[in-house]
Amino acid sequence: MLTGLAKITPVNHFYRVIWRWHFYAGLLIVPFMLILALTGLIYLFKPQLDSVMYRNLMYVSPSGAALAYTQQLDVIRDAYPAAKLTTFRPSDAANRSAEVGLTAQDGRTLTAFVNPYTGQVLGERDQENNLQAIARKIHGELMIGPVGDYLIELAACWGLVLIFTGLYLWWPRKGASVWGTLLPRLWTRDRKVFWRDLHAVPGFYGSLLVGFLILTGLPWSGFWGDQFAQIWNRYPAQLWNDVPKSTLMTGSLNQNGAHLVPWAAEQVPLPQSSPTEHAQHQGNQNPAAIPADSIAPATAVNLDSVIALAQAKAVPAGFSVSLPTDPEGVYTAALDADDPTQSATLHIDQYSGKVLADVRWQQYGFVPKVVSLGIAVHMGTYFGPLNQLLMLLACLVVIGLSVTGTVLWWQRRPAGQLGVPPMPKNFPLWKGAVVIICGLGVLFPLVGMSLLAVLLLDYLVISRVSFLKQIFH
Repeated sequence: MLTGLAKITPVNHFYRVIWRWHFYAGLLIVPFMLILALTGLIYLFKPQLDSVMYRNLMYVSPSGAALAYTQQLDVIRDAYPAAKLTTFRPSDAANRSAEVGLTAQDGRTLTAFVNPYTGQVLGERDQENNLQAIARKIHGELMIGPVGDYLIELAACWGLVLIFTGLYLWWPRKGASVWGTLLPRLWTRDRKVFWRDLHAVPGFYGSLLVGFLILTGLPWSGFWGDQFAQIWNRYPAQLWNDVPKSTLMTGSLNQNGAHLVPWAAEQVPLPQSSPTEHAQHQGNQNPAAIPADSIAPATAVNLDSVIALAQAKAVPAGFSVSLPTDPEGVYTAALDADDPTQSATLHIDQYSGKVLADVRWQQYGFVPKVVSLGIAVHMGTYFGPLNQLLMLLACLVVIGLSVTGTVLWWQRRPAGQLGVPPMPKNFPLWKGAVVIICGLGVLFPLVGMSLLAVLLLDYLVISRVSFLKQIFH
């Protein structure tokens, strides 16, 4: 991605400026792009890796009738008496184990696996110290928390700058030519031309894929993504039927990288259970008067009845149930489905068994629907193995562009210098540059601020200090 693609004429001022921006963008983000692509590859094939690495935990031999869900949960409660149980994922196939999320006494976040037929505890997996979890944390925050999250977001936004400037540099200006524009000249003995074509041509074909990866990854980011979600993930007040709401959002259930709740439902206010509902529910024995979205009267509100209600409400298999953690907590049956149109989020009162909120694809607005589909494709889950292969190609394009761009820069740089493309003197289009910076600042505040910082550093420091000027020019 660090490249110059043609001889620069003195009159082509704008080309030289774009080349310089392209260089700075590549200099800043190539290491991050490599990290994102490599960790993304690991997480992309999480289902296959999980099946190989944790097969003894995830799969069982069917043998008769399964135990009640409450019994399965009690098995884990007995095995981890000092732990706080947080989630339960019922077996979604005859040969699959049930999974219980818990926080151990020593603070570790674990998933315990139980055989639903025998009640045997099969083992545990540390949710923060396994290959996929580590890859995910590096991918999202470089394992250094919010600062890393912002750095990743900044790199992603600069990636968009890199794509647009790269396409401008690729665009043929001396007549259209297939070779060097649409097909690389791999037979050439000129190594600079070889690496230039190996960088520019795949960059042209891969620009849409890489841009798609960046744009669909941004909704998960901590700064831009959080603001974006708060603007677009709004739901009508009547959806709650005047139920009490806490100050927490449903997204708070997504802890330690677990995507229990779909992205589009993360800004849903988390309802609260009401003990008064319990008294009214128990005192009303007329089934006709009980709301349809409720556990039947005289039925205990527990894990068994909550799962039965979710199944009756046609929540697809694979959902998890988040357990109440305090007297006002709720049961939340949620599924972040591979196909976003099948995702569901149900909040259920822990006393009355009433469905306090039921958020499905139909309640999503247009933008959350588009974003949800994009995220599913980004993660390689939407249309099966073919989706994974498409995203594999996108990751390989990112790796290839990063490597070829770095090689090309290394070959072109003058000895003892960084090889920054020179800024033309008396640049006449500075107003246009200001407009671009302001536009980027509005759409992506972090990249706008960083671009302004780079330009000021370049103009006020590098261009005025002889030692730095020699290195950077």
